[in-house]
Amino acid sequence: MKAILLDGSRGNGNTGERVRAALVSTLQTCGWDTEHIILREKKLGNCAGDFFCFIRTPGMCNVGDDNRVIAKAMIASDLIVFLTPVTFGGYSSALKRMVDHHIQNISPFFTKIRGETHHEKRYPKYPDFLAAGWMDAPDAHAEAVFRHLVQRNSINFYAERAASGVVLAGQSDGEILASVQKWLNDLRNGQPSQTVKLPIRGETSREASQVRRALLLVGSPRTRKSTSYSLGGYLFERLSAQSIRTETIYLHTVLRSPEKMKALLEAVDAADLVTLAFPLYIDSLPAPVIEALERIAAHRQGREQTHRQLFTAIANSGFPEAHHNATALAICETFARQAEFEWAGSLALGGGEMVNGRPLAEMGGRAIPLMKSLELAAEALAQGKAIPKAAQDLLAKPGIPSWMYRLIGNYGWKPRAKRYGAEKSLKRQPYSARAA
Repeated sequence: MKAILLDGSRGNGNTGERVRAALVSTLQTCGWDTEHIILREKKLGNCAGDFFCFIRTPGMCNVGDDNRVIAKAMIASDLIVFLTPVTFGGYSSALKRMVDHHIQNISPFFTKIRGETHHEKRYPKYPDFLAAGWMDAPDAHAEAVFRHLVQRNSINFYAERAASGVVLAGQSDGEILASVQKWLNDLRNGQPSQTVKLPIRGETSREASQVRRALLLVGSPRTRKSTSYSLGGYLFERLSAQSIRTETIYLHTVLRSPEKMKALLEAVDAADLVTLAFPLYIDSLPAPVIEALERIAAHRQGREQTHRQLFTAIANSGFPEAHHNATALAICETFARQAEFEWAGSLALGGGEMVNGRPLAEMGGRAIPLMKSLELAAEALAQGKAIPKAAQDLLAKPGIPSWMYRLIGNYGWKPRAKRYGAEKSLKRQPYSARAA
């Protein structure tokens, strides 16, 4: 039996190493062959969100870096283990960078699972799944979000058995070992993981105060041509119309430039309102967005906040049901709390591909509910108030029935693949033993 350990640790502490050592020792004692992959040492680009792993090189990322080797190893394994510091209730950016590439291991075609839309399997068998996290101090809310993320991932990963657990940095080696043994026993015995309900805190923004400066962070690699910008841009047009000074920064363009990163942090410091607009990637935020949030949180740690600052988020999913965004938005809320922003709520859109980066004002009647939602949100945020439920309900309302979305979506993959001569290989399995 083969276990792959994907290590998303940052290399600045020993808790992750203690968890890894306990896992490897226990697995090897039980006869497992283990492979430890330290992701920060691998060459891994960010998922470009171009769906080329569906339509151009089906089943394989278009970028030939270490992601292909790791994706193949995942399919060949019996157990995948995620090792990560719990990061705002989610995974570290180092781990999430590889998790985002997992999309190549599933099919583009839609199916219905437990009443909601997901992608079909690409391979007949997938490994079991364990996620091991660690935190410096107890945080029940962040731990619950983490467990819920693992639960959602296990559906999209087609893991027959899944488990998750969190340990604390202050625990002894013996206590960590006991936790690891329990997680592995639960997996081995096929004990179903307890359903974790996503914790909902609600908005923390209470006082009404005028917003003078607002910053839009666009978290899509498609930048101006993204649905994230279509939604966030319209919201900020409405804020600008109320004499609020607005600025937009595309996160994918700043992370590798010290000068641009410095400007981003200065813009965050100056803003009364920060809004993050992003696409859903594997139940969470894209890895570069998580990295940006990590840097913002580190920058703000221990700094005295000189004025009231609100944080909001807008998420859009490629699945028609808006509730797929819930875990990612809970991660945004946890970030806001830990980075000492006031959480002013969120908006979630299903079927984001229906917008596909077009300006809402050019979409006709289909965009009317979306624009109305964003107008209601802008009206509240301009006064320093939280996004109202009426705005959330409008944006979350499906534009078409889910069954119709799945039908149209499934029909559309072949024409898109035909442009690259790949229409007959959409279901290929490049990492299967037969292909090797």
